Order: sequence, then C-alpha cells, then structure tokens
Amino acid sequence: MQKYIKVGNLQVSELFYDFINLEAIPGLEIDQANFWSGFDALIHELSPANKQLLDERMQLQMSINKWHREHKETFKFDQYKSFLQEIGYLEPRAEDFKISTRNVDREVATQAGPQLVVPLDNARYALNAANARWGSLYDALYGTDVISNEDGAEAGKGYNPVRGAKVIAFAKKFLDEAVALVDVSHTEVEKYEIVDGKLCATLSNGIKTELKNELNFSGFQGLPDAPTAILLANNGLHIEIQIDRDHRIGKEDLAGVKDVYLEAALSTLMDCEDSIAAVDAEDKVHVYRNWLGLMKGNLTSSFERGNNTFTRTLNPDRTYTSPNGETVTLPGRSLMFVRNVGHLMTNSAILDKNEEEVPEGIMDGVLTALIAKHNLKEDVPFKNSNHNSIYIVKPKMHGSKEVAFANRLFNRIEDILDLPRYTIKIGVMDEERRTSLNLKACIFEVKERIAFINTGFLDRTGDEIHTSMEAGAVIRKNDMKNATWLKSYETSNVVVGIDCGLPGHAQIGKGMWAMPDLMSAMLEQKVAHPKAGANTAWVPSPTAATLHALHYHQIDVNEVQKEISSSQDLQDDILQLPLAENMNWSAEEIQQELDNNTQGIFGYVVRWIDQGVGCSKVPDINNIDLMEDRATLRISSQHIANWLHQGICTEEQVLETMKRMAQIVDEQNAEDPLYRSMAPNFTDSVAFSAACDLVFNGCKQPNGYTEPILHNRRIEAKAKSGTVVTR
Repeated sequence: MQKYIKVGNLQVSELFYDFINLEAIPGLEIDQANFWSGFDALIHELSPANKQLLDERMQLQMSINKWHREHKETFKFDQYKSFLQEIGYLEPRAEDFKISTRNVDREVATQAGPQLVVPLDNARYALNAANARWGSLYDALYGTDVISNEDGAEAGKGYNPVRGAKVIAFAKKFLDEAVALVDVSHTEVEKYEIVDGKLCATLSNGIKTELKNELNFSGFQGLPDAPTAILLANNGLHIEIQIDRDHRIGKEDLAGVKDVYLEAALSTLMDCEDSIAAVDAEDKVHVYRNWLGLMKGNLTSSFERGNNTFTRTLNPDRTYTSPNGETVTLPGRSLMFVRNVGHLMTNSAILDKNEEEVPEGIMDGVLTALIAKHNLKEDVPFKNSNHNSIYIVKPKMHGSKEVAFANRLFNRIEDILDLPRYTIKIGVMDEERRTSLNLKACIFEVKERIAFINTGFLDRTGDEIHTSMEAGAVIRKNDMKNATWLKSYETSNVVVGIDCGLPGHAQIGKGMWAMPDLMSAMLEQKVAHPKAGANTAWVPSPTAATLHALHYHQIDVNEVQKEISSSQDLQDDILQLPLAENMNWSAEEIQQELDNNTQGIFGYVVRWIDQGVGCSKVPDINNIDLMEDRATLRISSQHIANWLHQGICTEEQVLETMKRMAQIVDEQNAEDPLYRSMAPNFTDSVAFSAACDLVFNGCKQPNGYTEPILHNRRIEAKAKSGTVVTR
C-alpha cells in the first residue's frame, strides 16, 4: 500500500512529499509550512470549480446528443446554430480588444521559427530538444531523404563524398537565397573576412564582394582576417557559417567552410501531458525532477554508444564579436515552455480532505511553477527567460469559462509563490471545438498573460467527431484534412490571433509534422504554416527543427501577418459537420478504414500500457514510422466508435479486425526485447483490453478522451508487473 503523510487537510504520497520538501523547495525563499498551507487552501478552493466545469461539459454533450437524435432526419443549420447559442455552447461575441501581455521573450514575441515538443519524462530527449536551438544543416541534410540517393549519393556507414557534395551544394544555394552576396554565389568565395565592420568575400580571381544587404551581417568568431565563424541574420533568424580549413569537410571547400549551422528550435514545449505516461506519484516525481534539472541547469543524461559513454548537458550560450567590435551573446538553448495536463484528470499523488484524488491540472500548475521559480534566481547558470517569465501551456480547455478558470488558478499560484502578477504566461491550445468557436472570448480571459495559441488536427478532429456522434456517420479520416470545418478552423486561429493583437506579444502556432523520417516531404509541405501566418509550428525532432527553419528564411511571417485580414468571420464554416453525404463505401473501403485506425491504435497503446512510453515512433499499417502521442488514439478510436454507433460496421467485424491487427503489431515489434505480445492470449493482455475499451466504450468517454482508460489500464499493468504502489 502507498504510504500517505497528512499535511493539513491533504494526504500526500510520501514519495511526493519528500520530493517537494527535499528537492523542489530548497534553494527558494519559500517557507515549507506556508507552501503546504497555501497549496491545501488552493486545492480545496478550486477543485469544486474544476468539477463544475467538467459537469458543464457533460451536460452540454448530453444536450447536443439529444438534439441530434431528434433532428437527425430534419437537420437545418440555422436551427442547429440557434440551439448551440441557447445552451451556451456558442458564446456571445467578445468586444474588440488587444492583448497586453508584457515581459515576453523575443522567441515568443518577435522571432518566427520551429517549436519542438518533447516528453519531459525522458531526460535525454528533453536535453536534446533544449539544445536544438542550433543545428547543423549539413548533418540534417546528409542524414535524411532531403538528399536523394541517386547518382552514387547513397548514405552508408562511412562518409560518402558524392552525397557530401550534394549537401554542400544545397547549403550554398540556401545561403545565396537567404543572405545573398552582390553578383556572385557563396560557392565562388575563396575567403571570408571582416573589413571595416563589414563582411567581405574574396573570389579566387581576387575580386572582392559583399552582402547585398549589409544588415545580414551580425558578427563573427576568431580574427577579422581569419574568422572561424560568420554570423548572419535573415527574417530574425541566425545563420552561422563555420570555417576550418583543417577539418575533413573544410579542407575540401574553397572557402574552408566545414558546416552551416542554423538557429532552429526557438522554443521547446516540455510536455507533462499527451506525450508521456504518468499515472501515479512515482511517475509524476520523475517528470517533475527532470523539469527541476532543466530549471536549475544541472540536468544530465548519460548513454552508451558502442564502447563509449556520452553525457548530455545543457548547451552554453554562443558569443561573437559584433560588426562594431562589441561582444554579442545569443542563446544556446530553446526557450522552454512546460505543458501541464488539462482539467479532466486526477492523480493519486495527493488526496483532498474527502480522500479524493486531486485534479492533476491544479497539481501540475503549482509544481511546475514552483520548480520554475529556481530559474528566476540571479545565480542560475542558464536563464530560460530574460524577462523572468514562466511559460505554461494549458491543453484541452473548452470555452472561455475554462480559460478563465486557468487564469484564476495562475493568479492563486502566483500568490502562493510570491510571484508578481502575470509572471506566469499561458499558452492556450485551440484543440477543442468550443474553444475554436469562441476563441476570441477565450483569449480575452487571459489577455494580460497569453503568450501562445495553436491548432492541432488530431485532438481537434477527435472532439469534432465526439461532439457530433449522434448526428451521423463521419467521413473517412484522411478526408478530414479537406473538410470545410478544418480548413476554416486553421484559418480562423490565425485571423483571431491577429485580431486580438498577438503579433509582437505571443506565438500563433500550427501542429505537428508526424513523419520524422520523411523530411523531403516536410520541406515541401510544411512551408504552408509560415505562409498561413503562423510564426511557429511543431516538429518531431532536432533534425526536423533545423530543416523547418529553412521555411522561416523563405517566408517573412511578420509581413504575412500584416497582409491577413482580421475581419473574417469563419464561425459558420467551422460549424459544418464532417458527415458523409453518401455512405456508399464498399466493404473493402470500410475494412481498409478499420484496419488503418485499429493498427494505429495498437501500435501506440501497447507501448503506453506495457512500457509507459507516451510518445514513440510507431510504424503504421504501411510500415511508415509516425511520431504518435495520445491525440492519435483520440481520433482513431472516436472514428471507429462513430462508425460502430452509426451501423457502418459491426462489433464482430471490429473485434476480428482488432485481433488481426494485434498480431501484425506483434510482428512489427518482434525485435523489441521489452515488448509483450498481445496474441494469441488476448484476454491476458492489458494493452489489448485497453484498446478494446477505447473503441467499444468510445461513445461514453468524456469528450472522447483516452486518458481515463489509459491511466486505469496502465495502473493495472504496473500492478501486475510489481512496479507500482497503489492505495
């Protein structure tokens, strides 16, 4: 049995209590007794409001279900919209306003660039992401499919000079486009030097030239006549040309260039939510401990590669000499956000006076802010925010009341921790239907602290399906990407953000590229995000961040945002239901949809339940690796649940599909020594049971969320393996 310690009206897991008292609080000017007293009061003040908001979600969904059942055969859009207004699902339109967020770092306010999302329970991944502020363009190109294998350019174990030549040609072409020289290409340069505060490039014939835009030149390392690095800037992002004529690559280059480094992941979202599996005090302490290491600057991670041991730490800042001879310092690390969980889940790490689990979102808010306070100290080795701000992203909020509750929570946290008002900045994830439709009202509730909004296709589609579960059968999953509601939602997010004055104060973001091995396709397609006016977008790896940074050199997002009309009203389009007009799918098409959805569910669930891995590269039904998290389950499980509910398929058909796909997933994971097969003893597999729950009980899950089922089944799996303490 888990041991609890009574603290005021709370019962706190001993493991959790010791972590807070012995690790999180020491070093801060916080009285331990006062902290627990304030935490106790906050929990008992806000938990009832949290529950009331969840009850309101349920009541709204029940009303919508009832309306659709009664109007399924006589659906009229105007009546539907009026009904949503009557029940408060559609809120009154907010008056015009502009946000007033202050003390926002330039990575959020003015720079445009990639954003990494990384599971905070993995220290190595977290460090890699924090250090992904800068990335080698040469490495990113050489190691991915951006450079083709044609004409002898295959990537092998050793260095292939043919492939290397293609990489260098690509990089030099990029330099010509982003930081062009007058009348010549960077490929023709024999020597770079700094003369009278300007970058001078000398060609092999002795002719000298300079940058077309001298403002591109930001600094250098080394001596003016023999620099080891040239720092350039374009569209607010930096480029570093590294020079070393003794290097294997540099000695073959006319100008001695050994690499081109790009400022890449301007910010990183350290995730306590969808990409991790944290279900108890043990898990939460592990996550918080990694966050503490990042905030104190002392997090390390060691790993073996071959016969060598490597240790990762946070990168230092980068220093240069400016054109006028002064020292310039640039961050060596991404600006770190931390994503808390939403309002739905509770956690057994703390029990309230009624011995009920405390809302996990409240716990996350208090603990991540407490820990982040370490980084506000003057003697911290690596400052995250130059303005002493704490950036917390809140996901899965439904409408303005829930955003207002988050603001109230942050106010109380600031009071407990003795932080100035609005120290905590909020990121509002626009991934639920009620938030999309009422986004302006949501932003209004946090207009003094908002620093981030974004869109997310998977969660948003899951909520779209669940909300209209009774309306009819939805279109096939891949067809959702061209649905009216989705296109309008993506556009509206940017339009509303601009209308509310986010440019210059906050990020407007777009969702994840989920195929980490298909970087050529990413380069071709993800440019659409900055073109749409988003000044950040999610990427799955440091390599992807380096390549996505190229898009922000191509597109000046600040100029794009100026051209976007903020007067567009897309609410009616967002309300268009993604229902199939003609359900004349063939048996083969229906089975194909079931196979695809089911295989995706198993590929992720089995690692979540059996191994506690919340984010992983999972092969799809075509063996293409996809970066998956819980949002994947939400859309896939809700899609099958809808088709079951609407009679497109049968329970017997779905169960047969699940057993068959479970065997395929078993085969795909045959080389994993930690993997536990689901077949043939399906009833003995907790992971198989969890996947079945997600599908067959999908209609009953609150807003179609997967967390309640996953958490319960993960606790069951940990108990079976003897790795969890339960109360």
